[in-house]
Amino acid sequence: MTNSTCLLCSTTGGTLVFQGKKFRVIRADEVGFPAFYRVVWTAHVAEFSDLGLEDRNLCMAAVNAVEQALRVHLQPTKVNLAALGNVVPHLHWHVIARFDWDSHFPAPVWAIAQRPVNVPACAVIESGLHNVHAAIGRALVHAAIGRALALESSVL
Repeated sequence: MTNSTCLLCSTTGGTLVFQGKKFRVIRADEVGFPAFYRVVWTAHVAEFSDLGLEDRNLCMAAVNAVEQALRVHLQPTKVNLAALGNVVPHLHWHVIARFDWDSHFPAPVWAIAQRPVNVPACAVIESGLHNVHAAIGRALVHAAIGRALALESSVL
């Protein structure tokens, strides 16, 4: 199910990192936040509770995979998770690596900036994102294989 007026139904929503059947992972183009990702559910649903149990578990496994890749490869001060959907009422989770040098830290990314964007620090993070993207892909493929094997073994 899609909605032609929905931004996340009609566009990728950012740089595509991973595309699955039920969700995709994108890197959002948010100035000053070089490791700002979204896990976007493919079907047009507004709320997490619109998903069945299996899909909720799959969605959170994807959020977890992105968070773990950010933690391992970027060592952020904190990782923020949010599923708001007030502006775009299409289920998506924000997974944002935060650093004590970012322009808004420790406030939310949507708050007023507390300092200028640290362009050199952002560039360093951006230079290593290919490793993050590869790790996200590996984790999600590994999780999918694990789920398939679990489903197959539960049938036996």
